[in-house]
Amino acid sequence: MKQLTAAERKLIEPIDRAAMLARTERWSAINSGTRNLAGLALQAGELAEAFAALPGEVELRDPAPVTSVDTEGREVALAHDRHLVLRVRPEAQRRFLLTGHMDTVYPPEHPFQQGRWLDADTYNAPGAADMKGGIAVMLAALQAFEASGASVGYDVMINSDEETGSLSSAALIVELAQGKAAALTYEPSALPDGTLAHSRGGSGNYSLVVTGRAAHAGRNPRDGRNAVVAAGALAVALKSMEHGELSVNPARIEGGSANNMVPDHAVLRFNIRPRTTGAAEIFAVDLDRLVAIVEQGHEVAIARHGGITRPPKPVDARAQALFDLVRDAGADLGQTIAWQPSGGVCDGNNIAACGVPVVDTMGVRGGAIHSPDEYLIASSLAERAALSALVLQRLATEGLP
Repeated sequence: MKQLTAAERKLIEPIDRAAMLARTERWSAINSGTRNLAGLALQAGELAEAFAALPGEVELRDPAPVTSVDTEGREVALAHDRHLVLRVRPEAQRRFLLTGHMDTVYPPEHPFQQGRWLDADTYNAPGAADMKGGIAVMLAALQAFEASGASVGYDVMINSDEETGSLSSAALIVELAQGKAAALTYEPSALPDGTLAHSRGGSGNYSLVVTGRAAHAGRNPRDGRNAVVAAGALAVALKSMEHGELSVNPARIEGGSANNMVPDHAVLRFNIRPRTTGAAEIFAVDLDRLVAIVEQGHEVAIARHGGITRPPKPVDARAQALFDLVRDAGADLGQTIAWQPSGGVCDGNNIAACGVPVVDTMGVRGGAIHSPDEYLIASSLAERAALSALVLQRLATEGLP
């Protein structure tokens, strides 16, 4: 622990907790579920106005095309809203990336739509922790950083689809990560005490479309090829592929027909969580083998859709140096910063896969995210903004080892 310099004390003085809280309450009142395009457009407009206070030009980037598989096994377009990008001093030699997301998991029909205070420091509202409070932290930290006379450059990206895997913004993340010295992402802390997420496993979502042959269940069942049975065999075999570095979750089988018909169609949807890149690579080979075995054994055709959308995020030496810098900055502010591995995934996975050191839980302290009990610890707004501002200042002046 060391004493803050006069410049560092001056850096964090202007951070305005009341303004941050007001933004968080206003933004949390906007339903911005990933599929609510009108709500996301409203949220993007609010964010564009707020981030216009920083130098550089705010733009809203169109989403990349994304498809999904419907219940009939057809590949259909999946609509997304635009993503906010701000580029500041793009000519600077040292540049950083800061990311967040404007979408939440709560659709317009979800009963959780309004905020309420549980006590003087605990605000229960949709997206308050994940991550509208985090976006308020990011903005306040950047405003303080700019007021200090910043000369380095940075890009800000706030996407509209993180909660569903960032499929329409993945290419944008890769584009903006190029050449960055470090990145900060504003997911809420891993624990309410401010603990950071350290290494992360990966995640992939798949749909297997099984096409069999219809037949009458009484007259000629042997002429049929049961797609539901084949999908069930796939699900059981996939679950058996789990090991210490891989979890597999067969989540849903769709399809079938009347009880007196051999079903000729089914869709199996499943998720995998590889803890290492090697586990993901082995799974890809094993999946090819399994599909071939089931196709042959059940005399069906199987089409695949999806794959790994969040690569595993190990922590290498450069990333650890960034964690250490955050810890030390926290200590100098009187904050105890620890970290632990996480089974969750976020855009930090995608950034790390580009070779950029990232700490991806720089947002508020809170908890119970993705539930009607989601809450923000309001005092953490200014606390985490000060932490980010100091980290940015030290990255700008000292860099990473």
